[in-house]
Formats: sequence, structure tokens, C-alpha cells
Amino acid sequence: MIKRMIVKIDEEKCTGCGKCVSPCAEGAIRIIDGKAKVISEELCDGMGFCIGICPEGAISTEERQTVEFDAEKAAAQAPHKDISIQCFKCGSGDEDRYLLPMRHEMGKACGSARSASPR
Repeated sequence: MIKRMIVKIDEEKCTGCGKCVSPCAEGAIRIIDGKAKVISEELCDGMGFCIGICPEGAISTEERQTVEFDAEKAAAQAPHKDISIQCFKCGSGDEDRYLLPMRHEMGKACGSARSASPR
């Protein structure tokens, strides 16, 4: 066990909308019984990309004793995409462009985020 930052989800505030699932590139968050849950603490890198997308303010990070982040296990998780999340400028979804390019090694970013024109 080590002390590190990890995501905390307030089940009372969570409505189960699922918007936090896609930004979690490590696959640590899933909707279970209508609520967002961290399914494995070793998958959560504690970066908190899920925090800003939560419309209910149900997600935060906290520093506490937990298992070490397992980058290999996280990389092996199948990606989950939310088709309701779109770029405000060009309308591309995460299935067309990486809306969080830093999570994808600066891959094919949204056209409005780079000099390339949108599709």
C-alpha cells in the first residue's frame, strides 16, 4: 500500500449519467447499479480527468493509502467511449477524434485543437 491521489465518487450526488466513464482512459470507472464506481483502485491514476465532466460535482480526488497504480493493467483495458461527448467547436465525437489528446499520446486530435481542418 502507498499513499497517493485517487478518485472518490460521492454516491449520493451521482446520477449515473456515465459521462465520467469515457474520460477515464484507464478504465477505472464503470456504471454499476445506476451509479459510477471505481472498479479497481489499481486502475485509477488519480489524474482526475473525470472530475470536470461530472454535471453533479460527485467526483473529487483524495490522498489516501491504496494500492499502487498499475499502468500495464490500465493499458490493457478496452476503451469506453461516450458518443454524447462532442467538441464544442467542430462537433466531432471521441469516436472520430481524440478529445483528450494528451491521453492518447497526442494522436489525431480534434481539428479545432490543432491547425488541421476538422473532418
